[in-house]
Amino acid sequence: MPFFLRVIIAVLIIVVLEFYFFKKVFNSIIVLYPKFSIKKAKLIRNAVLFYLNIYPLILICLYIYSLIIPGTRIILPENFFFDYLILYPFWLAIIVLVQTILFLLIIDIIKIILYPLYKKYKDRLSILNAKLIFALVVFFSIYVPARSIHDHNFVSIRIVEYSKNQLPEVLKNFRIAFIADTQGDRFTGERRLQRFVSKVNKTNPDLVLIAGDIITSSPDYIDISASALGKIKSNYGVYSCVGDHDNWAYRGDNQRSIYEIKEALNEQNILMLDNERLVLNIEDAKVGITFITNTYVERINADVLDSLSDKPGHYDLKIFLTHQPRKYLIDAAVKHDYDLFLAGHTHGGQITFLFPFYNLSPTLIETTYVRGNFWFDDMLMIVTRGLGMSLVPLRYNSTPEVTLIVITENTDK
Repeated sequence: MPFFLRVIIAVLIIVVLEFYFFKKVFNSIIVLYPKFSIKKAKLIRNAVLFYLNIYPLILICLYIYSLIIPGTRIILPENFFFDYLILYPFWLAIIVLVQTILFLLIIDIIKIILYPLYKKYKDRLSILNAKLIFALVVFFSIYVPARSIHDHNFVSIRIVEYSKNQLPEVLKNFRIAFIADTQGDRFTGERRLQRFVSKVNKTNPDLVLIAGDIITSSPDYIDISASALGKIKSNYGVYSCVGDHDNWAYRGDNQRSIYEIKEALNEQNILMLDNERLVLNIEDAKVGITFITNTYVERINADVLDSLSDKPGHYDLKIFLTHQPRKYLIDAAVKHDYDLFLAGHTHGGQITFLFPFYNLSPTLIETTYVRGNFWFDDMLMIVTRGLGMSLVPLRYNSTPEVTLIVITENTDK
């Protein structure tokens, strides 16, 4: 889809969301405070709308400028004032709008279903409706920023136990720290990366596996990210597959991007493997790890996938590591008797909206494997939430995560 068309669609969606939200809020204020000046209410509404839309207006102006002067890159300001006065308020407002609207729609549906009853007691119920709308707006206006701040500053450790029959003694209680999407950039700088690495080290891992996306999009953060990851302590090494964003340090030069990231990681004794297989000899045990490149830029073809997956020989533990969880990869891993399938990419549903019975995330458009554990016969697939962010410089209801996989012997007979 052309970029210009995507911009138009995005603007239309924002306009519709804002119209619906502010109409509801405006009407609620009029119902609850009938003496409040309608002229003042409209003035406040328009001022808030203008302020919250400064960011998209800047984007549109920069895009038009780039069309007028070909070759001009769209570069947004990168400073404290722009971030905290323009960028974050816009995205927080959008999240508040969508989160609130999800519940407002439920209220509207109930009103339609119970319309005869609503019509009969309209005066009384309209006040109750206005109070409910007002309460939702106030609650989410507080909850969304608070939760976003929490998800920016905290990292959880999620422990997953995987049991296997006839496990060698050396692999009993073997600890694998699994991480993904560190995505070093100006929003995930050195301090945030160091805090994340500190959490990894607290798990005392025997092995550390990374599901790609070391940076987000700029070569400026290659060395910073590699240096931070280089402080990870592991008995049997740190290894990574290739992620989407690892191709985009230099737009238009994917090979250079991956090469520089690999070199920077290699200097920190971290191997990034691209469609390769590794066998770790841990005393008398063999751990086979297959590193599959599955990204927006490059997807492994069936022949290469089959040749990498179907390797003869006995392995005490077989691990399939890739960036994006895809069904055809899962099928290949199950077919070739892998024990663990590890993936990232989803950020655990970076923006996840609260909703009755089933929380919603835009990530669900791409995959249902958003986060957590999924069983396929005897194979366990783990999708970790990662650390970084993409498109939106916030996380909401998706706390960053270090996944610790503890290998145990299955004692069930």
